[in-house]
Amino acid sequence: MSATMTGRPPLDAVEPAPTPPPSRRGSTLRTAGQVALHAVLAVLAIAVLVPFGWMLVSSVKLDTEVFTVPINWIPDEFHWDNFTRIWSRIPLGTYLGNSLFLSVTITALQVLTGSFAAYGFAKVRFPGRDVLFLAYIATIAVPWQAYMVPQYIIMEKAGLVNTHLSLILLQAFSAFGVFLMRQYYLTIPDELSEAARLDGLSEYAIWYRIILPLSKPALASLALLTFVNTWNDYMGPFIYLTDNDLWTVQLGLRSFVGLYDAEYAMIMTGSVLSVLPILIVFLLGQRYFVRGIATSGLK
Repeated sequence: MSATMTGRPPLDAVEPAPTPPPSRRGSTLRTAGQVALHAVLAVLAIAVLVPFGWMLVSSVKLDTEVFTVPINWIPDEFHWDNFTRIWSRIPLGTYLGNSLFLSVTITALQVLTGSFAAYGFAKVRFPGRDVLFLAYIATIAVPWQAYMVPQYIIMEKAGLVNTHLSLILLQAFSAFGVFLMRQYYLTIPDELSEAARLDGLSEYAIWYRIILPLSKPALASLALLTFVNTWNDYMGPFIYLTDNDLWTVQLGLRSFVGLYDAEYAMIMTGSVLSVLPILIVFLLGQRYFVRGIATSGLK
């Protein structure tokens, strides 16, 4: 018997029961929670930016005005000439060039070696693969100070002390980079590699032609992290570089520290100039960096 004959509407014509609106009290609580969360995040962001703001303000002060109590956030007179005088006080161009050379070279090598080793640990099956990977990653837990002296002795025996090559060789490989890239490679379906092998591609070709183009976010994340760490490195250049012409910008700023006094305004000016390359690199790779971290198991 049809629904028309029985006087009942067809099933598909029956409208679903309307969803009851959320209670006003629950909506108010959620809104209040979001406002409180954003307020806390805003306070934390300001707290993080306060030292950077103090550095910016101090870069246009006199040395006697840097550590005034309370802090004078708006100087009576802005000494913009600090940014021109610093270039004649120290060979800042040489220091920046050395930092840029080391950062770009080490970053390129870490991206190359890290991505290639991670491909082997993620996509190539061989006996003892997982054990070898765990043993390699465990080296992250070993502090650098534990093997700092043996490394220096090796570099000295090889005649590489006081050369940029010593820093490049020591930092060209990174267990963290291998871990980061492997975690991202695990998100790429194995069917792609298997299909490429059936088509006759070698492992090198699969890595270069298939895996790398799909790994831009992870590559950008590793490149950005490596560039920032190398640029800000102080202890490595301090230990291995003694010639002033080889110094990085972090070592060069030490020139303003004397035996009994320091030119704090010049130090702040140099610090501001040294931050600019990092800021530019981060702004250019921010989109890929966030995506790479979010998809590499490091959330």
